[in-house]
Amino acid sequence: MDIEEIFSFLTDLRENNDREWFAANKQRYLAVKEQVDDMAAHLIAGIAEFDPAAASLTPADCTYRIYRDTRFSLDKTPYKTHIGIVVCPGGSKKSYRCGYYVHMEPGASFIGGGCWCPPPALLKEIRQSIYDNIDEYLGIVENPEFRDLYGFPGHDLLKTAPKGFPKDWEYIEFLKPREYTVMTAESDRFFFRKNTLSKILDDFRVLKPYNDFINYIFEEKPELMSYPQGRRTHRQ
Repeated sequence: MDIEEIFSFLTDLRENNDREWFAANKQRYLAVKEQVDDMAAHLIAGIAEFDPAAASLTPADCTYRIYRDTRFSLDKTPYKTHIGIVVCPGGSKKSYRCGYYVHMEPGASFIGGGCWCPPPALLKEIRQSIYDNIDEYLGIVENPEFRDLYGFPGHDLLKTAPKGFPKDWEYIEFLKPREYTVMTAESDRFFFRKNTLSKILDDFRVLKPYNDFINYIFEEKPELMSYPQGRRTHRQ
């Protein structure tokens, strides 16, 4: 696969984000889409080796349309200038289950996973699970491999303790995120290396215990896994 061509196309699209340019370059986009689907297939196969539920997924389950929904956006540019691949074993790209995400965007690429923008009921369950199982959670997020790759687990932190939890709890910082995502930024050149997919899969192996910790919630409360009506979708 030619990942450099994916980045080259995205760079050109960012500078020419209009329907006329895209129509003239439609065959180029279709060639890029084949490259992305090939990359998704390799990631699915690799992840299935350590997370077997991924084996039932197809590239179509893990990739997104390039067309933007501009109906409620001030930005009326018609096309996304990034490409995302999400492999979500046991779920789909339209569920809250934690998966493995690759984001390719010239100058702003990253890999990661976790639970993005959980609704209040799920967010409460995640925090309660951490509170009730803090030793297990610490064993995951304070593992040196995990910490070096992904840093602090979560984003968009509250300024104080969430309602229902003691403010003086020793580990209260772990309950403050509104989003339980983790990520590591990568340069464009990272994606051009011959061993890129192997490195991504190695990093996803480190991520798996974190995903498993949160996904266990859905074993007991599967109703929390699906999007509520009207919920905004993942960044795509």
